[in-house]
Amino acid sequence: MERDTGVVTILGTWGGDELTNFQEAVYPFTDDTGIGMAFEGTRDLAAVLTIRVEAGNPPDIAILPNPGQMYELASNSELVDISSFMEMEELKGNYAQAWLDLASYDGTLYGVFYKVANKSLIWYNPSAFSEAGYEIPATWDELINLSDEIVSNGKVPWAIGFESGSASGWPATDWIEDIMLRTAGPDVYDQWVNHEISWTDQEIKAAWEVFGEIVTNEDYQYGGTTGTLTTNFGDAPAPLFTSPSGAYMHRQASFITGFFPEGLEAGKDYDFFPFPSIDPAYGIPVLGGADLIVVFNDTPEVQELVKYLATAQPQEIWAEAGGFISPNKAVSLDVYPDELTKKMAEMVVNAEVFRFDASDLMPAAVGAGSFWSGTLDYVNGEDLDTVLEQIEDSAVDAYK
Repeated sequence: MERDTGVVTILGTWGGDELTNFQEAVYPFTDDTGIGMAFEGTRDLAAVLTIRVEAGNPPDIAILPNPGQMYELASNSELVDISSFMEMEELKGNYAQAWLDLASYDGTLYGVFYKVANKSLIWYNPSAFSEAGYEIPATWDELINLSDEIVSNGKVPWAIGFESGSASGWPATDWIEDIMLRTAGPDVYDQWVNHEISWTDQEIKAAWEVFGEIVTNEDYQYGGTTGTLTTNFGDAPAPLFTSPSGAYMHRQASFITGFFPEGLEAGKDYDFFPFPSIDPAYGIPVLGGADLIVVFNDTPEVQELVKYLATAQPQEIWAEAGGFISPNKAVSLDVYPDELTKKMAEMVVNAEVFRFDASDLMPAAVGAGSFWSGTLDYVNGEDLDTVLEQIEDSAVDAYK
């Protein structure tokens, strides 16, 4: 068989270790086929890609940090329908339908999800939990009962910090997003992201009220609501690791382990459980981020590389190196370097619902503006109806 040769160009955001690990994952493909890869990294992917596409000079492949730009490009007929060359039965076997739906536009598959971040996590100190006799809650009611039990023992259940300089409030929006997926479900969540329902809608208000069960209860929070509003998100988990424990639980994405005190042992000093189910109808969705491979140039070399990237082999190479979670069911959970990453990957692979961070998908005036500030106002005691009306006012302008 004659080997294909040539170089496939890829545009993405990866640099440093991420890029090194991706290159390591592609080397076996190049060895086998003779097809090379030229990766161009940029932090300003959306702008660079738009300029390249408008100039008629797109990369062969782009790796997008969320599907928003994919929908835009697909609606303008800029992307290749990858179902025209992918082994679709294999893809359907390896990826949950949720992942194929998110990578499709108008029923046509335009992408493959590659690398996932899991945000739906509640961190705790296993030693402190076991010493106090606390059990992992599987539902929201159990979580509230546990919080009440901790308070009745004269302790504080939650360590929370919403302060982040000019970006203060963003950690609170993640709470509300996780809750919305569990109370209103993915369809209403999508309507909310696209402002197809008002912020004053009862489904949105109900999610904020569930959030309020934690953040308006002074006894539940380390330092009370003042502590939550003034503690930097990176400092927030510290009370989990004091002796005696200052608090017992902290909700945050997987990156937060980088802010834990040094010298802690994963699984012994810290662990997580999934953000629990609220309405059983929606199970345990995963909120997070994910990188998506899309195709602009339909050449034999590009087809071969995309087929390869969708298989377990390159994903297992990166998973073993660390800092990577795959949504591909064919990736062995045993390749992950530690039990915690393995558990996060298991959540992702088994999730019937995955959604992107809503605030990241909203216009900045709302998603990085009135939504952030509204959460702070609410925790600070502002009437919920007033808060939601203010966000709705800003949304009416932002979505025009």
